[in-house]
Amino acid sequence: MGFRTIGRFVRSALTQVLPTKFRPFLIALATAIAMSGPAAVAQESAAFRQAVAEAAASDRALLNFYRDRDFTGLWIGAGKDERARRAALLSAFDEAADHGLPAARYDSKALEAKIRNARSQTDLGQIDVELSRVFLNYARDIQTGVLVPGDVVEDIKRRVPHRDRGSILDAFSKSTPTAFIRTLPPQSEEYARLLKAKFDLERIVAAGDWGTPVYSDVTLRPGDSSDAVVALRNRLIRMGYMSRTASAIYDGPLQEAVQRFQLDHGLNPDGIAGQGTLGEVNVTAAARLQSIFVAMERERWNNQPLGDRHIWVNLTDFTAKIVDNGEVTFVTRSVVGANIEDQRSPEFSDRMEYMVLNPGWYVPRSIIVNEYLPLLQVDPLAVNNLEITREDGSIVERLGTDFSAFDETTFPFGMREPPSQGNALGEVKFMFPNPYNIYLHDTPSQSLFAKEVRAFSHGCIRLDDPRDFAYALLAKQVSDPSSYYASMQALGDEIEVRLEQPVPVHIDYRTAFTTAAGGIEFRRDIYGRDAKIWAALTREGVAARAVRG
Repeated sequence: MGFRTIGRFVRSALTQVLPTKFRPFLIALATAIAMSGPAAVAQESAAFRQAVAEAAASDRALLNFYRDRDFTGLWIGAGKDERARRAALLSAFDEAADHGLPAARYDSKALEAKIRNARSQTDLGQIDVELSRVFLNYARDIQTGVLVPGDVVEDIKRRVPHRDRGSILDAFSKSTPTAFIRTLPPQSEEYARLLKAKFDLERIVAAGDWGTPVYSDVTLRPGDSSDAVVALRNRLIRMGYMSRTASAIYDGPLQEAVQRFQLDHGLNPDGIAGQGTLGEVNVTAAARLQSIFVAMERERWNNQPLGDRHIWVNLTDFTAKIVDNGEVTFVTRSVVGANIEDQRSPEFSDRMEYMVLNPGWYVPRSIIVNEYLPLLQVDPLAVNNLEITREDGSIVERLGTDFSAFDETTFPFGMREPPSQGNALGEVKFMFPNPYNIYLHDTPSQSLFAKEVRAFSHGCIRLDDPRDFAYALLAKQVSDPSSYYASMQALGDEIEVRLEQPVPVHIDYRTAFTTAAGGIEFRRDIYGRDAKIWAALTREGVAARAVRG
């Protein structure tokens, strides 16, 4: 069979099996084959490989990947493997917006145009590398997020689990393309439920939101009758919190609906629609949709095994939870850092290794120099519940020290509050050593747990039920946790109790999160972090959509 015959055969085959959008440039190549001989074919192959090598040269991961395959193409070619990879890739790019990604980064139409307009082996080699580069950008974005968290919010200290780019390409080249791409997004149930909630809210936005906002200068209570009560009822009906009814009275069903709404939004479930509750009721579906976009980005940042047993602290929810195999087995209210510079609780993950019973409080330096030093300069006997200590632990004599001689940079001492009933750390602290000096602990300030918004600490996480929290952790290693805890506590000052199996701790910040039953809950953006993240996402090209149907 001559080369002209081969060319006619290739053109015929391509016309029958290839998608229309890929036929023009491949038929052109077939024609070139038909008009040339073996030497020209070899030359074209060499030109393709040379173009691949040159295009990949500036990217080590790409260069190593293509070198290992002798600079042959991954995407460009008439074989079934190349066709399957192209189809899977372009389909994924078309669906990028479904995941809250900046779709313009992976412009499938522009890539298709480049393929159609290719006129040489050099063009095709360059396009092959470009497709690999865009694929790797997409893989990183959908696996571990569009943004670098710490660049957007300094207090997000999370280590994002980026995958090796060369390994991604290598695994993809050996896998079924569509199946492989489906494994790229987080595989957590939370991500899947957030994705569903996103689609649901997009349809609500397209249908005109949840109706008229509720306007009322006064608190709405059971027994009230007004236009505002009707508006509240109508809005909660559209939100799915109650069945349709025409009553204008703030009756029992409406009160129950308000309570369910309050529980889903971290509010005191008293069934009374005060300004706080009405403010949350009036948040638009579009705004809630933005919270879900941010939650999906956050889920990508934490796309790694959380641990069969782990501790989840959601700063916006003011709770700390122990999770065993996906089920919440213990939950307690928490107090988190105040919304003040240098006091906001950071976000990160680490491992809890031990707890300290009867802890002394070693005062953070920022508190020493900013809060206590000015007091000592006025009165050396101020804050006399605290010991002033040298580096070797010895106690500084207050009356013999001129504190006015020091400033915030030169103050040479530490400060410690010995164990006591009124100790700032209470009777136990839970340690996961980290650079930010953040831990979970007891507190004598129990009244704060009755508040709806509990942002009052200097950054650490205070627990409402620290003993029960300790019992739940110890239950994995002792038969009678409460008796064991009491016996260790009775030993005296600063008793360290190691966890036989360290427990991962994840301090996160979710204004939108789902329930195991598939519901969605929302919380206030207490530090304004999610607003910054959403603004950064929009700058990258992420856009919320209204979807009909």
